[in-house]
Amino acid sequence: MKASLYQLLGRAALVVALGGGGSLSAQRQAVEARHGMVTSVHGIASEVGVDILRRGGNAVDAALATGFALAVVHPSAGNLAGGGFMMIHLTKENRQVFIDYREAAPGQATRDMYLDADGKVMTDIGSARLGWRASGVPGTVAGFAEAFEKYGSGKVTWAEVIEPARRLAAEGHVITQGAAVRFRNAAPMLERFPESRRIHLNNGKFWQPGEVWRQPELAETFARLQKGGPREFYEGETARRLAVAMEENGGTITLADLRNYRAIAREPLRQSYRGYDVVVPPPTSSGGITILQMLTMMEPFDVRALGQNSAAKYHLFHEVMRRAFCDRIEYIGDPGFVKVPVREMLDKSYLTRRMADFDPQRATPSTTVKPGLGAVRESKETTHYSVVDREGNAVSNTYTLRNSFGSGVTIPGTGLLMNNVMDDLASKVGEPNMHGLMQGPANAIEPAKRALSSMTPALVFKEGKLVLVTGSPGGPTIINTVFQIITNVIDFDMPVMQAVEAPRVHHQWLPDEMNYERYGLSVDTIQRLEEMGHRLVPTAGTGYQGDAESIGLDPVTGKLFGAADPRQADSRAVGL
Repeated sequence: MKASLYQLLGRAALVVALGGGGSLSAQRQAVEARHGMVTSVHGIASEVGVDILRRGGNAVDAALATGFALAVVHPSAGNLAGGGFMMIHLTKENRQVFIDYREAAPGQATRDMYLDADGKVMTDIGSARLGWRASGVPGTVAGFAEAFEKYGSGKVTWAEVIEPARRLAAEGHVITQGAAVRFRNAAPMLERFPESRRIHLNNGKFWQPGEVWRQPELAETFARLQKGGPREFYEGETARRLAVAMEENGGTITLADLRNYRAIAREPLRQSYRGYDVVVPPPTSSGGITILQMLTMMEPFDVRALGQNSAAKYHLFHEVMRRAFCDRIEYIGDPGFVKVPVREMLDKSYLTRRMADFDPQRATPSTTVKPGLGAVRESKETTHYSVVDREGNAVSNTYTLRNSFGSGVTIPGTGLLMNNVMDDLASKVGEPNMHGLMQGPANAIEPAKRALSSMTPALVFKEGKLVLVTGSPGGPTIINTVFQIITNVIDFDMPVMQAVEAPRVHHQWLPDEMNYERYGLSVDTIQRLEEMGHRLVPTAGTGYQGDAESIGLDPVTGKLFGAADPRQADSRAVGL
């Protein structure tokens, strides 16, 4: 890169203008550009992606550079040792492709591996949530390689796409206030693992805002990837170090697991909604089917007439949410292991029947909502980013370590934080995972199985032209965050920044409660919903839901509008 990474920390020359249009005004203005856009949770990573666009790379090249950079500057979710989903739009071919690089269960995995002697689900070190046994086989490097080899521009090399991240790790970057808070919040977990304590907690002294953080071991891992190519991660020195550390500490990932891992190309799901075409992931994503079910159930209703912030709208939303999430838990799993009834779940007549008992005045108790097809045999700390290049190619990518800082384990000599994706499989069928999400038999643990995921990188088209690139972190709330952004744009004609900033709600069937963002609902709306029978609970933790780094496209002028979600302090949209 021509500019030093220290210059990147403050450079803003690529931001062309501010704007966003539309009749509604947002607190932030969308970043406007014509030749490319990257929106991510961290400004440095967005700058890295745009720099690749400036050098002739396409949206895929820029997406990979952004993702590698996030592994350095946003380690609570950005990663090399996690997994995710990538949706790609290819303008010239007018088609969309989907890459599933979700982590897979190790070969040693068994159905009851996380139950104690009394048959109860373990929750401490050794469980699916924490420590050396919590990780699935990482997929990020394989997924990025699949995208680069098949859909990269050919104008930048694999090594060049990695170089910004390597330099960031070697030379360091300035810790932001948001990053310092995330480290402190994760300290009770990270301090239990010596390598994580040393690297991420500064040997217990904590990283302070304004300090320069260098990660030499991670830089060396990037250098090996540059020299040896993507398979180095799965078959080279990095793989050897990972497997040795796993064996020495009671982990379950072996060299054979790494060597056998492959990303999978799958056909996206597509469906029309009020004249728009919505393109979403297929299973193992549960989000795509669930969103399409909700949109279909909602289409007969005049949502706009209900009013954006009305109790009537939120009542309708939660009724379709509870029905779709009920089906999600029962029927969706890894299609390599279970038959997912996609066609039946998306059948309009079936979804009409699902809403037959909808009462506009009363909530339907979740205990009375059952899976509708009969017997047919998922941390909130994920991160999403969106990219569009000058040709109109786009990438919507969501990837994760699952929990914030994953399993807490850092592999010695590599700088790699490991995921804890195994809690997205069912440690015990019929019991909730750490997000309170019920787990069905379709998601039971089996070797090489990919865990059911809520990640939903999405694209929306109008008359064949791309108008929205979106997605979010948030565990099961991902689905409802993406669903609401889509309806904000389509049903309420919101410009993308307003659609991203608008309040969000969540219902996932069980527990039977409606979560809402702080300051998101008025007192009288809450009162009316409670009168209708809903149990309202404020969103826990930060009080906010998701981080929908999105891009809106004007199909007439060709302008791009980058909407960095203000729910994250370091998020930034950068335009070219």
